[in-house]
Amino acid sequence: MDNTEFRYLEQLSKLYPTIGKASTEIINLQSILNLPKGTEHFLSDIHGEYEAFSHVLHNGSGAVRKKIDDVFGHTLSNTDKSALATLIYYPKQKIELVKQAEPDIVNWYKITLYRLIEVCKVVSSKYTRSKVRKALPEDYGYIIEELITEKSEVLNKEAYYESIVNTIVEIGNSEEFIIALAKVIQQLVIDRLHILGDIFDRGPAPHLIMDRMCRYHSVDFQWGNHDILWMGAAAGHMACIANVIRNSVQYGNLGILEDGYGINMLPLATFALDTYAEDDCACFELKEKNQVSDRENDMVMKMHKAIVIIKFKLEGQIARAREDFGLQDRCLLHLIDYEKGTIVLEGKEYELLDKSFPTINPADPYALTEEEADVMRRLRNSFLHCEKLQRHVQLLLSRGSLYKIYNNNLLYHGCVPMNEDGSFTEVTLFGETHKGKKLYDMLESYVRKAFFAEDKEEKAKGADIMWYLWNAPNSPIYGRSKMSTFERYFIDDKDLYIEVKNPYYQLIEKTETAINILTEFGLSVETAHIINGHVPVHRMAGESPVKCGGKVIVIDGGFSKTYRRETGIAGYTLVYNSYGLTLTAHEPFVSKELAISKEIDIVSRQEAVERMYHRMLVGDTDQGKMIKERIEDLKKLIAAYRCGEIVEKR
Repeated sequence: MDNTEFRYLEQLSKLYPTIGKASTEIINLQSILNLPKGTEHFLSDIHGEYEAFSHVLHNGSGAVRKKIDDVFGHTLSNTDKSALATLIYYPKQKIELVKQAEPDIVNWYKITLYRLIEVCKVVSSKYTRSKVRKALPEDYGYIIEELITEKSEVLNKEAYYESIVNTIVEIGNSEEFIIALAKVIQQLVIDRLHILGDIFDRGPAPHLIMDRMCRYHSVDFQWGNHDILWMGAAAGHMACIANVIRNSVQYGNLGILEDGYGINMLPLATFALDTYAEDDCACFELKEKNQVSDRENDMVMKMHKAIVIIKFKLEGQIARAREDFGLQDRCLLHLIDYEKGTIVLEGKEYELLDKSFPTINPADPYALTEEEADVMRRLRNSFLHCEKLQRHVQLLLSRGSLYKIYNNNLLYHGCVPMNEDGSFTEVTLFGETHKGKKLYDMLESYVRKAFFAEDKEEKAKGADIMWYLWNAPNSPIYGRSKMSTFERYFIDDKDLYIEVKNPYYQLIEKTETAINILTEFGLSVETAHIINGHVPVHRMAGESPVKCGGKVIVIDGGFSKTYRRETGIAGYTLVYNSYGLTLTAHEPFVSKELAISKEIDIVSRQEAVERMYHRMLVGDTDQGKMIKERIEDLKKLIAAYRCGEIVEKR
């Protein structure tokens, strides 16, 4: 035994100080290996749609209803099953409705408790007792454990359980127990949640989604370009801040900034009203007005224009300072003829839709005015000192990454940048050239430097990399030729709006491309999958989310209302349990109230992507590999005890 191994086993002996304790742990771990694999839930591109997201969490993309079907089969009608499912999704609200209509509420309590206990028994059966115990609420954990655990020593089990249920009802704790059981079922149905990017922007409540994720029992994130943008803003990057504000203003979501995060927008509002007092800002109509008054809408349009001009200036400054980012073609302010109100692009002269630029100096168009600089300083200070935003971003950093390999699946938001011949694009940044997996690794390391590096230059590079990831052509989480924001605001020519996708998005239809990517990331090609989001699947146009014979699964089906006209659905989600992979298409979520009162779910269609020939066990997973390594270490510890190299600590 070398010194390193001896020191490791010495540390391990502090946890397992005797042969007996080490042996007991081996037996425990060996039993865990033979349990069914926990259920994984994959979601992508939520874009602030909290209510729809919350409902999908509650129903587990159909996993809860499937468990109800498994437990009750044909012994319950579909109506009763739907009622039970809705109760599990929204226990407190559903109980209130039932109390108004149910003539014998005591009997309903008893029947419901029995049904929930049966479902809870099934969903907890694939976990160890200690793991189930951790999921139980503190107040009622002991009683729930008694109800869902088979007790061989009890001769009359029916009478035993009936006594407990009757007592719960008699002492007036029925509702609390029903709510507690429903929450346990929700938690145990999904063992791990994977969010493949873009929690932020477009929808009204990304802050509520992040609040929920701070409390979620097991989650990881693969950053999307919209997430990275907010992370950059939290790091104090001026261009990221300007883009975050522009997106929020454009979609009528100032409430996210002001109410959700407490960002003071008064400096921008005051500046905009003063600067554009006589400007109707007609080109800056909001995509979502959210029932605001005409006067408020006029003010927000002025704010919209003010932050857009600031954004173009800041982006021009970075593009010129970071030439290796390859974004000089997005510097357009110096191409404007401010006297004529025109711009020349691709050899053609275009008349601008808006010709009023009171804050732009034609001799130095990318310089902020003193007033603009003051607004941005104050906004930056608000972002840097927003406790909630910083907490949310720390969660994204601690549980997130640009890609993740989990149970032989490769998870990422966008693409692996490729050339048209299928080779990986070489990208040179800060004097170093990377491609494929190494490009991902380098970019992620710089994101983390933006928050943790002590060297100021490295920290600044990291902050700029987040802006690069947001909109650069070779960004793996953006993956388009350009972000045509300027053209969409100022030029009436839709040909200029076209953002050409990276060749990846055509090549990924070929199995050889999927194999090359999986090999590049070191996965077993035979059983691995690529799971990604970012670009909505256009189901109405006949596009399938499952590609390359199931090797690639795209799960962005359009959670965001903005995309539904194109996709025809309201999002895809994926469930990976011990029996295989199942893709779920969702109908638009109308409201929580309707889901409760009408017992309407949003799961419209489920299809098996891959079924396992043999049920997958914990031993077949990444967790299983770690457990097997632990078992081998414990065997070495026992051997060291027995040969006297390490002394038992009795």
